[in-house]
Order: sequence, then structure tokens, then C-alpha cells
Amino acid sequence: MTLTELKYVLSLAHSKHFGEAVANCNVSQPALSIALKKLESELGLDLLERSKSSVWVTPLGEKLIQQAQRVLNAESAITDIAKSGENRLNSPLNLGVIFTIGSYLFPPFIPSLHSAWDN
Repeated sequence: MTLTELKYVLSLAHSKHFGEAVANCNVSQPALSIALKKLESELGLDLLERSKSSVWVTPLGEKLIQQAQRVLNAESAITDIAKSGENRLNSPLNLGVIFTIGSYLFPPFIPSLHSAWDN
């Protein structure tokens, strides 16, 4: 089970239409169908019922979709924390190099390292 598969199922459950779901997910219809079948096979249950014109969620699928939404919300929160940059490493960076090589290799990029990490 992957986050991508969960995103696809949520999109399909909300739109109730393969065409809208593939547009929302920016994937092809076969890719979405394969991901859905893979997830259903892995879980051993049908999440969605399909007809030629519509898609609807099974009762057990509804429970899974609610949990999948919580998982994706948690994933989004983790991504937001990581992007916030509030927990930058503040300890000094110590590099150990052989003197004969280090004096030739490091001088060109030491200033850019220093400016990137001003501490």
C-alpha cells in the first residue's frame, strides 16, 4: 500500500468518476485502475463498485477511505514540518580530510558552504 494509491482511491471516491479522478491525479486511466486493483488485491476487499458511468464506495471502503484521509492529512503535516525549516542543524560542521588533498579540493567551495550555513 502506498500513499499514491491512497490518494488515487480518495480522488475516485470523492469524484465518483474515473475521468475526473484521472484528471485530478494527473495519471492515465489504466494507471489509476491498476493502482486501485493492486490496493484492493493487497487488502483482499473491494473498496469501490464500478459501473460504466459511475463509481460508488462500498461500506467497508468508506471506513478505509476515512482512515486513508487521516493518513494523508498526517503525511501533509509531516511535509509541512519538514518544509518549515525550523529545526535546522545548528551544530558545527567538522570535515576531516588529508592535508595534501584538502588544501587543493576544499578552497573553491568553502565560501559557498559558509554562506549557506552562516553559523
